[in-house]
Amino acid sequence: MSSGPAVPSSGSSADASVDVTIVLGETEIARALTRIAHEIVERNKGAHDVVLLGIPTRGVPLAVRLAERLATIEPGLDTASIVGELDVTMYRDDLHKHPVRTIGATRLPASGIDGKVVVLVDDVLFSGRTIRAALDAISDIGRPRAVQLAALVDRGHRELPIRPDYVGKNLPTSLSERVSVRLVETDGPVDGDATGAPATDAVLISQRPTTSSEATR
Repeated sequence: MSSGPAVPSSGSSADASVDVTIVLGETEIARALTRIAHEIVERNKGAHDVVLLGIPTRGVPLAVRLAERLATIEPGLDTASIVGELDVTMYRDDLHKHPVRTIGATRLPASGIDGKVVVLVDDVLFSGRTIRAALDAISDIGRPRAVQLAALVDRGHRELPIRPDYVGKNLPTSLSERVSVRLVETDGPVDGDATGAPATDAVLISQRPTTSSEATR
């Protein structure tokens, strides 16, 4: 999950004081997902026993994109049968700090996850607490053969012994920085953009200091 909400670009009138840097654009994100898909196939000697579970919000469309790429590598793979969505809200250890979190839905492929290789898909890996919650959620719904983790961005600052198996980009950051991911499936025009131009995929870093009220991910 993005470590902070999506932020406007540095040219936006919504908050001109925020310094924003684009570290990955649409082409780089597409290339990273293609590489991750090939790594998944190579590591698991195919993809027919693989299930991709996206963690809302942006992990879900990333899982769909990965499934489409896996299908181009493994002919005959039914993308709809290997993609699911895993809500981890009630498994988080910070609910007492953020009791108003919206509870989402968990949707598994028809074949379930028992005996499968489950690849958790998230946009930004930060403290590792979201993934810990995801592992707890998985233990309540099935028994996969293995659980792996794919993250578009690993920004470091882990608080738990969790390491991704597949990474789009390792991005060294300071705790005062916020990493945000924009995807066309989830994000509309940039805030304050009166032109209504469509969103494009991007990974952004803003220099706005974090606060104690922000959730770790």
